[in-house]
Amino acid sequence: MPAEASQLAVLNLFLREFWTTAGLAPASMRCFELALEEIFLNISMHGPRPDSAPRVEVSLHLESEAVTMIIEDDGPPFDPLSLPPPDIAADLADRKVGGLGVFLVRNVMDTLGYARIAGRNQLSMSKRLTP
Repeated sequence: MPAEASQLAVLNLFLREFWTTAGLAPASMRCFELALEEIFLNISMHGPRPDSAPRVEVSLHLESEAVTMIIEDDGPPFDPLSLPPPDIAADLADRKVGGLGVFLVRNVMDTLGYARIAGRNQLSMSKRLTP
């Protein structure tokens, strides 16, 4: 789908349907909702080219004790994991804008990985599920 903010509702529906079909506890979905929103909106805000929005593909994989979400886009190369962590101890007036969303994703997921494959950014995020 195009990386347009209006498409976030469609992706959230996809996530909820996956969660329901897999019979997973709704509370365990919250981390994935946060990660999906932060990463997708970053792509939609920072990845557009002058002639078109990047195309995004989201996939979810259920393993024995974890869920992995992979978000791919054909926007410009960008590794969000290369961003330095924000200084969350600094006064609000002294903080730089940006980076907090990726910081939150890093903190709610167990593992993250980035690769640039065949002209596409690929961000993989996994979290173990608690029974």
